[in-house]
Amino acid sequence: MRPDKQVPAEEAPPSPWWKRLSAGLVTGAADDDPSGVATYSQVGARFGYAMLWIVFVTTPLMIAIQMVSARIGRVTGRGLADNLSRAFPTPAVWSLVALLVVANVINIGADLAAMGAAAKLLFGGPGLAYAVAFAIVSTALQVYVSFERYSPILKVLAMSLFAYVATVFAVKVPWGEVAHAVVVPHATWNLDYVTGLVAVLGTTISPYLFCWQAAQEVEELRESDEREPLREAAGQAPEALRRIAIDTSVGMIFSNVIAFFMIVTAAAVLHAHGKTDITSTSDAAEALRPLAGRFAFTLFSMGIISTGLLAVPVLAGATAFAVAGAAHTPYGLSRKPRQAKLFYGVLVGSMVLGAALTLSPVDPIKALYWSAVVNGVCAVPLMAAIMLVARRQKAMGKQVVRGWLLVLGWLATVVMGVAAIVMFATMGKG
Repeated sequence: MRPDKQVPAEEAPPSPWWKRLSAGLVTGAADDDPSGVATYSQVGARFGYAMLWIVFVTTPLMIAIQMVSARIGRVTGRGLADNLSRAFPTPAVWSLVALLVVANVINIGADLAAMGAAAKLLFGGPGLAYAVAFAIVSTALQVYVSFERYSPILKVLAMSLFAYVATVFAVKVPWGEVAHAVVVPHATWNLDYVTGLVAVLGTTISPYLFCWQAAQEVEELRESDEREPLREAAGQAPEALRRIAIDTSVGMIFSNVIAFFMIVTAAAVLHAHGKTDITSTSDAAEALRPLAGRFAFTLFSMGIISTGLLAVPVLAGATAFAVAGAAHTPYGLSRKPRQAKLFYGVLVGSMVLGAALTLSPVDPIKALYWSAVVNGVCAVPLMAAIMLVARRQKAMGKQVVRGWLLVLGWLATVVMGVAAIVMFATMGKG
């Protein structure tokens, strides 16, 4: 412990719950990135309200795996890849990291393309130029703005997701039908429906989110003069773990509530009018304009840009944390670029590659498809490894994960495993 420390920060009287929202809130909001918007819009347009029930299934599973990831960061003071590399064979860890890098770069490119397309719809001009500009701004903020000043920016951007809540109230929604679909789900168990479920699971429980939330706990630990890794400061554990539980639960519930409203919007406006062939965020926004009016179209489009500005740096940051952590080199947004050269090199490189994808002839929809495939390969072993580390006394000390959190974390892993099997079994058939 630091000799100048008097009272551990998280043993002090608890602050109001809204002041405890940080890593969990930002991570949950980043989950609703432009690629997620496309997925939720697609299932809403395709199936109406018939898939709303899945949101209530994913919420507790998402809370569990994200809470375990956050605990690992807070207890050990290290990121996920750093912890994994100390527990598992190097080739296995680097294989997972390589898959994560590929999926994240593709996602960055798809998100930038969606943001550029949304900006073009709103303001006119070249979509590619907007996409590149967004990449430059996001990179500059992460490299040149300190984490202490950058973190509040991410929290503000998280609030932009309320645009999707406002969009629902700008259109006519038959809430009776919505309630009935939630209470009495009407599932059509054919190939299209099952593929839609897998897509929702894949976009909701994503590997980069695990890495990011654990890393943010580490960042906040480094920025504080009071906090210590819980392995070294057991007295801070009760309040720290309560904060993580509140932060993660609110963040993931927020994420899934927004997903719920996205599906409702697409179902009420697009599916109800026979528009079921949505393939991208720009398709969804464009289709809203004649059916729901300019206001709904503008809110939806602005939401795409705002959530992209949040998600793209999270994707790039998660990539950098994973590579630098696995390599055991200095990492973190709280460090200067000269102090963490590999970390910032990967961060900038992933943004450059993502931006390059928007300039290439690669179809963004196909890119997202392959990103989902790579995530499906990566998510299950990564989740299993996280759960094993969470039970590893050498890493977690007395704070090993147990009880309901352990059960839900493994249940989330099994569900994602089944989803991955279904994805590979149905590839090329739909």
